[in-house]
Amino acid sequence: MSDRTTRLSTLGVAAFTAALSIANIVLLALGRTELNNDQGDLFFGVITTIGTLLYVPIGLLIAVRARSVIGWYLVFVGICYGLMTFGNVYGAVGLVTFPGSLPASEEVMAALSQLWMFALVGLVLLLLVFPDGHPPTRRWRPVWWLGAGGVTATYVLFLLKPMSVTPTGATGSFPNPFAVAGWGDVVGPALVATSWLTVVGVIGCFVALVLRFRRGDRELRQQIKWLGLVAAAGGACVLISLASLVACSCDESVIAVVMFTTLIFIILFGVPASIAVALFKYRLYDLDLVVSKALVYGLLAVAFTIVYVAIVIGVGTMVGESGNSFLTVLTAVVIAIAFQPVRQRVQRLANRIAYGKRATPYEVLSEFSNRVGTGFADEDVLPRMAEVLATGTGASSARVWLRIEDELRPAASWPENGAAPPVAIEDDHPGRFAEHEDGVEVRHRGELLGALSVAMPASDPMNPSKERLVADLASQAGLVLRNVRLIEELRASRRRIVTAQDERAKQLERNLHDGAQQQLVALGIQLNLARQLAEREAPAVAATLGTLQAQATDALENLRDLARGIYPPLLADQGLVVALGAQARKAAIPIEIEGENVGRYPQEVEAAIYFCCLEALQNVAKYANASSARVRLVGEDRTVTFEVTDDGSGFDPAHTPLGTGLQGMRDRLEALGGTFEIESSPGVGTTVRGSITAGSLPVTPG
Repeated sequence: MSDRTTRLSTLGVAAFTAALSIANIVLLALGRTELNNDQGDLFFGVITTIGTLLYVPIGLLIAVRARSVIGWYLVFVGICYGLMTFGNVYGAVGLVTFPGSLPASEEVMAALSQLWMFALVGLVLLLLVFPDGHPPTRRWRPVWWLGAGGVTATYVLFLLKPMSVTPTGATGSFPNPFAVAGWGDVVGPALVATSWLTVVGVIGCFVALVLRFRRGDRELRQQIKWLGLVAAAGGACVLISLASLVACSCDESVIAVVMFTTLIFIILFGVPASIAVALFKYRLYDLDLVVSKALVYGLLAVAFTIVYVAIVIGVGTMVGESGNSFLTVLTAVVIAIAFQPVRQRVQRLANRIAYGKRATPYEVLSEFSNRVGTGFADEDVLPRMAEVLATGTGASSARVWLRIEDELRPAASWPENGAAPPVAIEDDHPGRFAEHEDGVEVRHRGELLGALSVAMPASDPMNPSKERLVADLASQAGLVLRNVRLIEELRASRRRIVTAQDERAKQLERNLHDGAQQQLVALGIQLNLARQLAEREAPAVAATLGTLQAQATDALENLRDLARGIYPPLLADQGLVVALGAQARKAAIPIEIEGENVGRYPQEVEAAIYFCCLEALQNVAKYANASSARVRLVGEDRTVTFEVTDDGSGFDPAHTPLGTGLQGMRDRLEALGGTFEIESSPGVGTTVRGSITAGSLPVTPG
């Protein structure tokens, strides 16, 4: 079918359905007195009209957007229900409420009131071809013809059978206007034969659905299981109803009435709901966004139909015929006022049906763009990216990968579920991710920068719609990962500089210890021997040598102090608290050292904190005019925090630029991903505070 033909057919069917629904509503309003009886004809007329408005829009959407014959099955069933309702209420108005007012009332009612069998068998044939529009194999085609041919023959024989027809809402009856006299003995047995043919076709359709479910993959099973459950529930209602009638040997029973009413609700609402689940939750035909919009208008139509029926029929029954004009105007006013609030709530309901707790793809992309714009260089941008990715796709977990040399390493995950092994890069493409994890590479200007991966739950597997959403997010993530990588490279460069400085300091300390210090020690020993020899022969020379020995000893102590300041051996041997305590004992003012749960940390972390505390104490001695100071160290998991507080004169950080010492402290801490801050006010002292998280490096308990 060409696009033009499809478009014209769609418009024609939509216009016909709208006109049919409006006609049914008007006829229900006109005949409400006679239809509001113990048989529930008014109630069933209203819900079958609503059923038409559910079936036809969904069917047209599938037929036009997915080009699937499944849509036309639904349209056919919906129109059959609409025509059946029209035949019943047309006959009720034309024969009972206003006798003789409508032409051919008997013929219309007799011809249309039996269309229920086409609707029922049409739904059963839907089981044979759902969801791809074809029977499981070519060998199942005779089953389709058996069901379709059987119900068509049964309908024709009903039209030709001599019998009485009772108008809806009436106590009398009229002869079948299409009956052929003398065919009663032939039509009866033929109806039995065609009915059994139809039953065989119906059973075959159920069997085909079961076999398709058993042989299908996981996604196919998820798509058809709800329709199968609805079909099973409908079949159970029919069997229970028949069993109750056989048990009581009667034409009607309470159980049969309850099962029949349940079957009507299952057919009218259960089938559209099951197909909606397949469309929305399991992305059948990939129509989630389009169906969401269609659902808005469908739900609006249903909602305002109910409003119209409630006001015109419900209130009209109480006030009488004289209030019809007023009620019509009142209904229009109510609908006009309520349209916008109802539309907003229906839109949220449609999105909730289509996407569950997840946001729509547009909302996901919009939120992702906003977060990228507001947190471009934020520490949390990658974790937030993973969170948006997981919540937007409904994944059980999501991960952001960053390229480091020739492999992808996990940079953030949501929820936090531990580390993951790196993924190798082969031919500039990521290798295999973990089992049940789908990944999409992230590129910027053609360069592979990383990847996004999601792990979908078994009940909601990956499908083309989600793959496209992940790909769209990956296309936006390129610039973010490039800047994150630049920041990481800058930090790594600063870390390498700090590490190189510490290594040079340690090397200098070792050189001083192994070179100059040893030479001074040897010189002192030689001077002592020379002094002992000179004491017996030249006391004056001995005194001079004693003075030189004392000077060599002082030089040695000064050199040792210098070496300890470059990189103290105590820091490497016994950790932060001991090393800082040794320095505090040499200070000119009292310094209190407090350590709380402080263990051993990586060398670069301990060196950074040690020298920052040392620099802060030197600033206290030089500039603070303090009488005392306190150094507090706190270890928590892999994070160590320090505070250096004094009771000196303080200063105003907002108007005092950082000196080279404080700036060096900031650079050293930030190079390791740490934080640095200063709190001070004139006259109340100063607090220098910093922290470093050791990350994945090992920590030795204290």
